Amino acid sequence: MRVFKWIYGILLVLLIVFPFYWVTISSFKVPDQILQPDLWPKAWTLQHYRELLFDTPYLLNLKNSLIVSFGTMIVTVMIVVPASYAIYRMEFKGRNFFYKLILATYIFPAMLLLVPVYQLMSKVGLVDSLWSLIIMNVTFGAPFATWLMSGFFKAIPKTLDESAAIDGAGTMRILFQIILPLIAPGLATIAVYAFVVSWTEFTFASILITSDEYKVLPIGLSQIMGQYTVKWGWTTAGAVLTLLPVLIFFAFAGRYFVKGLTEGSVK
Repeated sequence: MRVFKWIYGILLVLLIVFPFYWVTISSFKVPDQILQPDLWPKAWTLQHYRELLFDTPYLLNLKNSLIVSFGTMIVTVMIVVPASYAIYRMEFKGRNFFYKLILATYIFPAMLLLVPVYQLMSKVGLVDSLWSLIIMNVTFGAPFATWLMSGFFKAIPKTLDESAAIDGAGTMRILFQIILPLIAPGLATIAVYAFVVSWTEFTFASILITSDEYKVLPIGLSQIMGQYTVKWGWTTAGAVLTLLPVLIFFAFAGRYFVKGLTEGSVK
């Protein structure tokens, strides 16, 4: 039985890891070998990376994606923390209604909002602006992040708030000096979630951004493929370079993300 578990585990790892291995290896193959089914390059080259970085607007797209992703992450944390504290720690009329409303906004299909969102952004002058992407990413990411924080807030005894209040601490002091240090894994969880969601968002980026100056990586890579009739070397090199920031971010905050998801789901 243990042997089958090992075989199943190895097959599962191969199924997940092999596509990343194949893309990475292909990005270092010479052009005439890139579509050959070789598991190891016969000759190594950095030609695709040089051409991608210096002959295409990849670096500009990368800068825009970093601005949008970090902006989304910061704004999401700033909104979700006080919202979660109010919903899960404070008593006020309509609290359950707001909790259900948050869940309802999360399950609403984004595709149905394309036209009204474009009209709204056009009226306020945010079409072709990175702010429009940050706003939309926060709009669709914050509800799930708020729900995700419920386990962390509910795990902290409310008697802690009451004791601090008796000692003279106000609401903001209780939140920032007592609650926040205790929910640090939760903050890391929603930060990673907001970063990854905005890093890979394509739908709103394709309609709200019209000029090349503000295009983000998912749109830039799709145009590189289409404009130059599928340059596989550029495509694989772009995929590897696009994956790197996420891997680096996960290397620092990934363990908090996994811990946060498991703790938030059971508490």
